[in-house]
Amino acid sequence: MSTYPTLSKAHLKGKRVLVRAGFDLPIEDGVIQDISRVEALVPTIKYILDHGASVILMSHQGRPKGKVDPEFTQRPLVAVIEKLLKTTVHFAPSCTGPEAKKMSEELKAGEILLLENLRYDAREEKNDPAFAKELASLGEIYVNDAFTNCHRAHASMVGIPKLLPSYMGLQLEQEVAHLSKVTDNPARPLVLIISGAKMETKVPVIEFFLDKGDDILVGGAIANTFIAAEGRKIGSSLCEKEEIDHAKDILKKSDAEDSAHIHVPTDYIVAEKPTEDSKSHVAQGQHILESEAIFDVGPDTIDAYISAIECAKSIIWNGPLGLYEEKQFAHASIKIAAAVKDATKKGSISVIGGGDTIDLHTRYGLDLSSYTFVSTGGGAMLEFVSGKKLPALEALRSS
Repeated sequence: MSTYPTLSKAHLKGKRVLVRAGFDLPIEDGVIQDISRVEALVPTIKYILDHGASVILMSHQGRPKGKVDPEFTQRPLVAVIEKLLKTTVHFAPSCTGPEAKKMSEELKAGEILLLENLRYDAREEKNDPAFAKELASLGEIYVNDAFTNCHRAHASMVGIPKLLPSYMGLQLEQEVAHLSKVTDNPARPLVLIISGAKMETKVPVIEFFLDKGDDILVGGAIANTFIAAEGRKIGSSLCEKEEIDHAKDILKKSDAEDSAHIHVPTDYIVAEKPTEDSKSHVAQGQHILESEAIFDVGPDTIDAYISAIECAKSIIWNGPLGLYEEKQFAHASIKIAAAVKDATKKGSISVIGGGDTIDLHTRYGLDLSSYTFVSTGGGAMLEFVSGKKLPALEALRSS
């Protein structure tokens, strides 16, 4: 952590502090469905306010494509932040311009200003230096507490640190510290549980842990690609056929004596439709019809995965193993969650992350507090644990 400027080193009293948050919350009909990312930022905001400063919060919501779209307004966050911080939150209808500038300059110590969606301005994603300069003019100190966006080279992430004294927020500090524990010098055996739809985002992580880890447990659509690579039938399952040869190469590498072992499902829950009322059954080997698709891993695979987890000293989990949105295809993920929690209770380090992984726990009332650490990041977590340098962290390092 010594390579990054931390908030404890900042002189905050009397300053206007620009805080880059990573909210991007699920909002339906103007109602926020999950406030966990706001809750994660509360310690940072409190710390800044308690040290005699004011806070200017900036974040993005969704993908408005550089245009003002009411569907993606930040305004619903005002009530949430006010409730969590027990203070008045002012709202600027734009993230730049005369009104935002005036509101920021009138802030008093202990007050909060929330800016409108950064992505209403196309210059944010283009990392436009002029846009970064306009944002920087609103404050005197910059704090990045948006781990979820640290893999994005956007103006609010990498442009502002060139212009203001810049520091890590408390949540970002925790993210880096905990993820580093399971990537830099992890306690072994190290188990990676990885799932998802696209090989493109998962392969770099898998390849990184072939050298770093001991067991790699795959699920979701990427597991189907590995099953096909082993020459087994997958029916009408989602599969990236263009990645099958790549999957074969990865499996060959995993056979090496000093490589992590990739566990590919040996049995699966199949059905003709991905619906709750669709009749499902367990299939193995080649016993799957062309009209059927794989929607979860089967009982033998669950047992094998749990055996690996029970031996682990470090566990990283990103992605439910099946189509968890339908209860009959969530069984494996729920069982894996219980196994990881048991391993944690016995002293293993467990780090979980990814929006779907968190949603699985919320949807089925599973306790998140029993893991060592719950990351707020999805893509950022995957890139960090695959050994990539995140642009926003590099910007802080050089600020």
